Amino acid sequence: MEHPENSEEYKGLTVNSGVQQPSIVNPYLQRGRFARRRLTAADYVEGILHGDVSILGQAVTLVESTVPEHQAIAQEVIERCLPHSGQSIRIGISGVPGAGKSTSIDEFGIHVLQRTGGKLAVLAIDPSSEKTKGSILGDKTRMEKLSVHPDSFIRPSPSAGSLGGVARKTRETIILCEAAGFDKIFVETVGVGQSETACHSMVDFFLLIQLAGTGDELQGIKRGIMEMADGIVINKCDGENVEPCQLAARQFRNALHLFPMPESGWLPKVLCYSGFYGLGITEVWDMIYEYMDFVKKNGYFEYRRAQQAKYWMYESINEQLRNSFYHHPTISTLLPQAEQSVLAGQQTSFIAAKRLLDTYFELKGIK
Repeated sequence: MEHPENSEEYKGLTVNSGVQQPSIVNPYLQRGRFARRRLTAADYVEGILHGDVSILGQAVTLVESTVPEHQAIAQEVIERCLPHSGQSIRIGISGVPGAGKSTSIDEFGIHVLQRTGGKLAVLAIDPSSEKTKGSILGDKTRMEKLSVHPDSFIRPSPSAGSLGGVARKTRETIILCEAAGFDKIFVETVGVGQSETACHSMVDFFLLIQLAGTGDELQGIKRGIMEMADGIVINKCDGENVEPCQLAARQFRNALHLFPMPESGWLPKVLCYSGFYGLGITEVWDMIYEYMDFVKKNGYFEYRRAQQAKYWMYESINEQLRNSFYHHPTISTLLPQAEQSVLAGQQTSFIAAKRLLDTYFELKGIK
């Protein structure tokens, strides 16, 4: 499994930051003459605005880095890129494992690039191992057409243990991609679960990919998931699987009619298609563009973007508070003691947490 620190972009980043890394091919290679100069925030912004995907990739690595120095530069880059963002269509794509998300994205992406032109960025969130913290980052290998297309940018990122698998910095990465001229953004999540809440809060259209004939129909008809979806598509509708797919589609349509009308006023559609054979792709995109026209006319598009910005403001506050608490030197010392006390049954989890928080507030001078 691959850590982000092991990626080529990360190695380039450490060189830019003034830290010499030995070559993984030849450890005896002297890099002094060829080491790239350290990039400033202005260099990153200039490269991004000129559509340099190499600089964009390095900037995304900066955003994902937990090194304070990298984070400071990343935030400056994001602020400068922010005025140049917001002009893309952001589409979240999720579904059960094995539903064919990566293959479908490959077909969807090629179709929309051929149909409308422009540039497409795919942010594929890969699950990180709970044990090793590494990720395979293999989504790009299943996107054979997009991976060689000159107008596409595929960025597999580790979930890094974030809630449900949506990478913590995906929203910032979207801003950088938009500033680089990518007018279509795909965000692929790990799978059906809590990650969908985070994904839904950063995209304009949320597409749920389902399968038929796997006993998943009732499992898929869950209020939370169904209410978030702006469109549902049944994949692998080909050969002998056509009739089961059509049956599953009818079941989903019936379920959707039982739910309250979404806030957007749009009743999600259910379509069948085949990602492998590229059948029904046009109809899926027609649905997406129909939705975009609908929500832009009734004002829901701007309302949703504003609500998303507010949501991420509070998420950023929560994240900063968490980091401040866990990285406080006194709390870091007291945490193992409190943990042992809870494990030994000497105090409850709630009392231990309250005492730690009271200590933190006292150290911060907060009453």
